[in-house]
Amino acid sequence: MAISAKDVKELRDKTGAGMMDCKKALTEADGDFEKAIEVLRKKGAAVAAKRADRSANEGIVITKVLDGGKTAIMVEVNCETDFVAKSDDFVNFSEFVLKVIVENKPANIEELLALVVDGKNVGEELTAITGRIGEKIEISRFIIETAENGVVVDYIHHGAKLGVLIKLEGDNSDELVALGKDFAMQVAAMNPPYVNKEAVPAEIVQKEIELYKEIAKNEGKPEQILEKIAQGRLGKFYSENCLVEQSSVKDNSKSVNDFVKEYNTKNSKEVSLVLFHRFHLSDENK
Repeated sequence: MAISAKDVKELRDKTGAGMMDCKKALTEADGDFEKAIEVLRKKGAAVAAKRADRSANEGIVITKVLDGGKTAIMVEVNCETDFVAKSDDFVNFSEFVLKVIVENKPANIEELLALVVDGKNVGEELTAITGRIGEKIEISRFIIETAENGVVVDYIHHGAKLGVLIKLEGDNSDELVALGKDFAMQVAAMNPPYVNKEAVPAEIVQKEIELYKEIAKNEGKPEQILEKIAQGRLGKFYSENCLVEQSSVKDNSKSVNDFVKEYNTKNSKEVSLVLFHRFHLSDENK
């Protein structure tokens, strides 16, 4: 049967699939819209299965801050190429995913994929966009962070390949949000493994101490002062690996914690920087 341009456009508007794919699906389905949609879904599933073993190392990281900084969400959606990552179709899908998380607060990816918003099932939309684009697409991770007595601040680095959430407890002011932005940029630039000394696992600390003692011993230092030397060198480890101990990228004469203390003194507060999340597309462990 003849397939009209109007029918093709209508199917495209409903599914987002390409014009040629829509025409082929309608032809295969003898003009039946529901069957044509199913044809397109099967095509998407076939492409998804075919691309399953591919690496999806490109994509975007996007965030949303809610309730005046009481809640913030960050999600990473991946694809295979930077070209696709910049496409409207991929960006729109990523924003749809963020919207679903904002409105439903799912506990994990599996729960997210099962959700239906505006008549759209997330898992089916993921399959559909995979079929349309022809690349592996995946929602690799997301985080929902809340602050009961404080603020969560977001930062997206240029290009949307790196995002950070910073949580500060003890106050919620415009000045603190601005300070949080500086701290988030610090995390983006310096990639500290830990937020503070207390967050460093005891076994890591002990391993560093033993290493410094061995180095000092090999340098010919007396046995009785090896522990003291190791403890002194441990300070350098903290200053390199703990966010609050790091020299600020904004003013390297001060540590990040110095800025927190200055804020507290100025505003008679007891603000503390309690945690951060850092999503980067090239992270090996997600």
